[in-house]
Amino acid sequence: MITIYKDKKDIPQSKEYVELNDVFFNKNTVLELDNQAKDIIERIDATELDGKFKIKSKFSGVTLDVDCLSTGCKTALNVFYFPEKVFCLKECGDNALEVLYAFKHGSVYSDYALMPFDMTEVQVCSGTEKKMINDYEELKEWWSDEE
Repeated sequence: MITIYKDKKDIPQSKEYVELNDVFFNKNTVLELDNQAKDIIERIDATELDGKFKIKSKFSGVTLDVDCLSTGCKTALNVFYFPEKVFCLKECGDNALEVLYAFKHGSVYSDYALMPFDMTEVQVCSGTEKKMINDYEELKEWWSDEE
């Protein structure tokens, strides 16, 4: 399940933190794209992966470079292909958050609440405390707790 950090100091030193999702995607993740990316891209951006580095626009069917994906979609793909790193959630919309929160692996960071209404279970980390949360209201409360 996805692991959420709400304070940068809680991210283990062994995990690399990535704030610039677009840059990371364009330099790294784009090279990893395969059939597994198709479903993620369709669910978040409602567009079709059309070859290794191309997508078909949902608006006109025009073929575009894959770097035209939304930042939320790029973030989800970053988390999917590099679950050992921690990625910033701050540029994700609800469509990307719903997909991200359903991942079986990966880590994300945001110092303020970003969560979909439809969520299953996530692991949250504050200081040395880790716990599982499977309720929207409980997750919202965890995020608003000041330490």
